[in-house]
Amino acid sequence: MNDTGGEVLAGPAPARLPPTRSLSELERLALLADTTAQLISNHDVDVSLRRVVQLVLPRLADWAVIDLITDKGDVARHLVVQAGPDGLSLREDLQGPMPPVSVASPMPLSRALRGVASNLAGPDTYQGVPDSGIAVEQRRLFQVAGIKTAAIAPIRGPHEVLGAITLGRSDRPQGFTTADLALLQDMGRRIGLALENARHFQRQRQVAETMQRYLLPQLPRLPGVEMTARYLSAPDASYVGGDWYDAFPLPFGDTALVIGDVVGHDLEAAAGMAQLRNMLRAFTWSQDRPTHHTIQHLNEAMTRITDVRMTTMILARLGLDAAGTWTLRWSSAGHPPPLLIGRDGLTRFLTEANGMFLGLPAPSPRPRTEARLTLPAQSTLVLYTDGLVESRRQPLDDGLESLRRHAASLVHRDVDDFADQLLHRVRPHDNDDDVALLVLRLPS
Repeated sequence: MNDTGGEVLAGPAPARLPPTRSLSELERLALLADTTAQLISNHDVDVSLRRVVQLVLPRLADWAVIDLITDKGDVARHLVVQAGPDGLSLREDLQGPMPPVSVASPMPLSRALRGVASNLAGPDTYQGVPDSGIAVEQRRLFQVAGIKTAAIAPIRGPHEVLGAITLGRSDRPQGFTTADLALLQDMGRRIGLALENARHFQRQRQVAETMQRYLLPQLPRLPGVEMTARYLSAPDASYVGGDWYDAFPLPFGDTALVIGDVVGHDLEAAAGMAQLRNMLRAFTWSQDRPTHHTIQHLNEAMTRITDVRMTTMILARLGLDAAGTWTLRWSSAGHPPPLLIGRDGLTRFLTEANGMFLGLPAPSPRPRTEARLTLPAQSTLVLYTDGLVESRRQPLDDGLESLRRHAASLVHRDVDDFADQLLHRVRPHDNDDDVALLVLRLPS
């Protein structure tokens, strides 16, 4: 453990290699294979880099330093880890922003950050007058860490240099070899490829989330009706989903309610969701037809003029008659059933009118139908996507039962608190999907 009290990343270090022994060719290939496996196992850059560091420390060095160049060209000392008798320690005191890359400096780190070359550095490399801000920071690192010898290589992606990796030795006398440098250079290329992929996924996710925020609507105001909605993105940063909700008034007096899920976890799913949402709005607004006819019309259009492969959804129409009675008409295309909770806590899944998912060419193998139900006063209606109830650890029926039980226990709360608590209590911990939720409560 270092005297900065840094976070311990791993347990006590294994016995180090003998001072005169270098890795064999087989060991180098195995290390590269392990590095690749760690880098492709997820798209979380921080997790991947820490795992790679755990592979090389203390096996190859006593110190590992990773400097990264951001999309805007800023340089940051992203990760500094020291191997000691108590394990691997994160040295946050040595991390942080760095000066810009020098365009002319011949010093090893500057050259690596420009992608010029990999280099070996000795104890005297950074002892002279610094020629750049980068050299000042590297000299500080060498002095604090007591580094006697170092190997420095670019982290190079397919299209640009993304940073540099430095391995340093302070507690062993032997220097790095050209074979060590070649190994580090190969590792830098693999890290760069993984880093560029991770940044691509992050950009894709940001675009999709912006699109989703833009498309998720303002809810209409209905006299006496409380309505709220929630959208939660997938926990995995590489996933973007096609879940959506919608609610809008119709010129015929009813209010349309929609919940849907375009299958997929990528930007294509989010784009497909945008297409279907707008098409469904147009069809529902312009045609006073039963909900199952509108869904079938959407399916026919979807299979002919879009690239969306599969979607589940529910279209409902909420109406109020002259006597003050609320009526729900709905049709489902392979979607999890709505849940109705009475003010007394009695629950009912609305499983009627459940047809095939969208994406099958017409005619549908199972005719679509519409169901109709008079809704009790002060009842609560919940529309949701499968991310709220599906789990790899339990059957779907268990997820639905959890939803039913918790919804019944929360029905006395206002709809915003109801929605928040329902998401918190019901969404499975191993869920890797996004979730859309639409809740409305009728007046007394």
